[in-house]
Amino acid sequence: MKNIKLTNQISLINKKFKKKEFYHYLKTSNLSLVIPKIKDKYMVVSQKRVPINKINYEFPSGIVEKKETTLQSAYKELREETGYKSRSKLNKIMTFYTEPGRLTTKITGYYTKDLIKISKPEKGITIHLLNQSDIFKLILNQKFNNSSHIAMFLYLIKNIKNL
Repeated sequence: MKNIKLTNQISLINKKFKKKEFYHYLKTSNLSLVIPKIKDKYMVVSQKRVPINKINYEFPSGIVEKKETTLQSAYKELREETGYKSRSKLNKIMTFYTEPGRLTTKITGYYTKDLIKISKPEKGITIHLLNQSDIFKLILNQKFNNSSHIAMFLYLIKNIKNL
């Protein structure tokens, strides 16, 4: 097995698969995500995403740093990206692998509906308050493109009571 370090948080792994074949995958950081809700609207952020070269709508999310739990990361990302903090403990939705065929990344999702504004959002990020129907339209129009965020949102609205 060959481990090629690309950055502090990404390594390319070339693992012998068969006699003359290798399986390539990326060892990557885990992620946290928060689905915030204010009254009957979900808080969504939009920002330019370089790999797809367009504005993408998504929930506040980010890398879980070393020595940080997914919960700590979720609180941090909510505050940094939106300028809001949760007044109560974030509720865990679930954890899953984002792309188990090529990445080691797991994403852990949380939700909250007990928010207070404490600062401005991070530069380059726009905040949107959207209902469920608005989010579905963005998904269908390929403006809300992160499959992990979509999966977490669908699981939340289908399985979590008292939203």
